[in-house]
Amino acid sequence: MNNLGYISELQGKVERAQRYYELAAQENNSETVIAESSARKLEGHTLSEITSSYGSLELQVNRGNIQAMTLLHKGRNQEAEDVLLETLKLDPRNPFTLNNLGFAMEGQGDLESALRYYNQASITHSTEPAVVALDPRWRGQPISDIAFKNEQAVRQHLASEQSKQLRAARLNVQGVSALNHNDTDKAMNYFRQAYKFDPQSAFSLNNMGYVSEAFGDQETAGEFYNAARRGDQAKTAVSSASHHEMVGDSVSNVAGVNAQDTEANLQAQAEVRRRSHAPIVLKHRNHGSVTAPPSEAPAPAPAPETQTPSYPRPPIDNAPVENTVPPPQK
Repeated sequence: MNNLGYISELQGKVERAQRYYELAAQENNSETVIAESSARKLEGHTLSEITSSYGSLELQVNRGNIQAMTLLHKGRNQEAEDVLLETLKLDPRNPFTLNNLGFAMEGQGDLESALRYYNQASITHSTEPAVVALDPRWRGQPISDIAFKNEQAVRQHLASEQSKQLRAARLNVQGVSALNHNDTDKAMNYFRQAYKFDPQSAFSLNNMGYVSEAFGDQETAGEFYNAARRGDQAKTAVSSASHHEMVGDSVSNVAGVNAQDTEANLQAQAEVRRRSHAPIVLKHRNHGSVTAPPSEAPAPAPAPETQTPSYPRPPIDNAPVENTVPPPQK
């Protein structure tokens, strides 16, 4: 089972490799002693000692990286980051883990963190070749060389990121990443900045609909979602979202689903109000103060200054999305 897992690694079939390793680890009662191994330091140890989940540190690190690459293949960068951070605790200077963390952060738009991890992997000067790689061209190359090339590519990307469209695209990536890390305030800030840079982008418009929903303004949210269906890049496929089922669909379709959900919410709220039989009141924009019904209305008072409404944040069902700028060839 262990050796079948290794063969699967060589073929780049990371999910199959992970399954074989798990099966090998389950057979932990074997007293068989390893006579020969491609890693000489394993010779003389019992098989159960090596295949156990508490066995070789090297195998634990390897399995963590395989699991992370499985997630990275599916575009689930934030989950891969979580796995890699735990794996890094086992060996803080492992160049494979550091390089993969750089890849995961790059996929989330955090190019500064990606640059840091790539650099740390590069300066280990490891000559170990990559056996399993996200890019087939990396296979057989020393991991430090791969990390160095990735680092240079990110530096070039940062240097060339001049247009407003590119800056907005990365901000949308960072906003989705912040949401996946449960940092809603930071996500809202990223989405607002992205909209300022590129207000015609379908991604920016959809995400501003999400922001409007977060502040309780369903009507404005619906307008943003409908505008997103006609915005620039509306037919572009979503590469990352807070809801994984939306990945691969066009931003136009995602915005359409969000618009339908918003309209349904508005109709449900209206029906609740109709059934309550409460008197109709007029709300001013001075933080929600209300005017009593005509029969109870006090004497007219000067109208207050118009201010921005302040709304509580309701639970959010719709999902923001991001568009990934095509990555440089590495």
